[in-house]
Amino acid sequence: MTTTFDRGAPASGKTDSGRRGSHAVRWLVLVVLGVAQLMVTLDATVVNIALPEAQHDLGFSDGSRQWVITGYALAFGSLLLLGGRLGDLFGRRTTFVTGLIGFAGASVVGGAAGSFETLVAARVAQGVFAALLAPAALSLLSVTFTQPAERAKAFGIFSALSGAGAAVGLLLGGMLTEWASWRWVMYVNVIFAGVALVGALLWLAKPVVSERPKIDIPGTVVVSAALFGIVYGFAHVESTSWTDPVALGSMIVGVVLLAVFVWLELRVAHPLLPLRVVLDRTRGGSFLAVFVTGMGMFSIFLFLTYYLEASIGYSPIEAGLAFLPMVAGIVASSTTVPSLLLPRVGPKVVVSVSFLVAASGMALLTQLALDSGYVADIMPGMILLGLGIGGVMTTAFQGATAGVHHEDAGVASALINTGQQVGGSISTALLTTVASSAATDYLSSHKPGALTVAQAGVESYTATLAWGAGIFVVGAVLTAFLMPNKALAPSEGEPVIAH
Repeated sequence: MTTTFDRGAPASGKTDSGRRGSHAVRWLVLVVLGVAQLMVTLDATVVNIALPEAQHDLGFSDGSRQWVITGYALAFGSLLLLGGRLGDLFGRRTTFVTGLIGFAGASVVGGAAGSFETLVAARVAQGVFAALLAPAALSLLSVTFTQPAERAKAFGIFSALSGAGAAVGLLLGGMLTEWASWRWVMYVNVIFAGVALVGALLWLAKPVVSERPKIDIPGTVVVSAALFGIVYGFAHVESTSWTDPVALGSMIVGVVLLAVFVWLELRVAHPLLPLRVVLDRTRGGSFLAVFVTGMGMFSIFLFLTYYLEASIGYSPIEAGLAFLPMVAGIVASSTTVPSLLLPRVGPKVVVSVSFLVAASGMALLTQLALDSGYVADIMPGMILLGLGIGGVMTTAFQGATAGVHHEDAGVASALINTGQQVGGSISTALLTTVASSAATDYLSSHKPGALTVAQAGVESYTATLAWGAGIFVVGAVLTAFLMPNKALAPSEGEPVIAH
């Protein structure tokens, strides 16, 4: 073990208020972690809404535009495992605080950017520091809440913020872009980071490093290159094609390097990712569930936003507000499933059924048309999606860290974020192709005209939603086969003195 702490605070949490083990301080820690998680999650979508205005202001081309999104995704996705392991080795508080300060600084640079190159560089830096911040937040949650009842509530709140963050980002992005400037989409992160930083300095304990940390350098290099290749390959497909040699080469190299990484981890003394973390069936099934959720959710946020704005004429703010019933569903299921259903029916049943509920919501949305009404045609599917996604996420977040040793909590948490990121990258390429093919097919088989073009857009969006429903059904089947239906074990606690 490379990081040790004062063990004066027992895991039961029956301590004075100066310890993180105390009841009051634990919930204050949750507030800090929740604010940071919300910032990272909403940043994935808040920039999308502001991108057209930023493009007009800075004068970059349509072909270059994707790099504002892809630059963040590449840095974040490829460095997550390293970021998670650094938290395990050097202390999660240190990593968390570093991530907050760096993310805020990069956001200031991005908001003040006077050129496209500066904006992309800032987005890459945001991704780097998010790769430190996101795993540290979830691993701190895992080692802070070890009592089953409190752990269920804490993970429910945390996963509600994670699931709702992307939808809130759409609304916040629309409000800031319309009422202020696209630059405030970046600057607003300073407020989130500042609040979380004050709380972190007050309530998170300082680790004492008693041994020199050992980093698996070969494994770090190989897996970072592998994830970079995979994410870049799928991102490149979006702007080229599935037969593009650069995209195909990147994906193939990434997969080969992942195999090399597994081979290395079986042989090194201090592996970046101890395979015991993923070989447990509960944790492995949970990581898979997060990956599938990342794939399916992409079709909701991207293509449903396109439908709301391009097909039926919603403004960015109206489109953001349209997602609020889904947010309500996510919050409702995330905060009730862990205490009401999970102890009674088990994780396999909760995740599988939740995937099917989300798939049914997606299936309802495949019936959308140019004259669809919000209350009758859109909102019911949104609510079902929220209920299903919330049930999957809150259970998978707990399951992915169930029974994990505190020394592995960071890398286990990083795998959750990696699964979401890689799943989203794959679905970006896949569903963009599906949408394009559906629109082309409709246009080729109908008479030319403005109505035909508009309907072709709807056909492209509903086709991706149908694929999203199918992805969720596959998730339900895989979970039913792979995940054992046994009670989730808590993580090993890490009680410490705050200061």
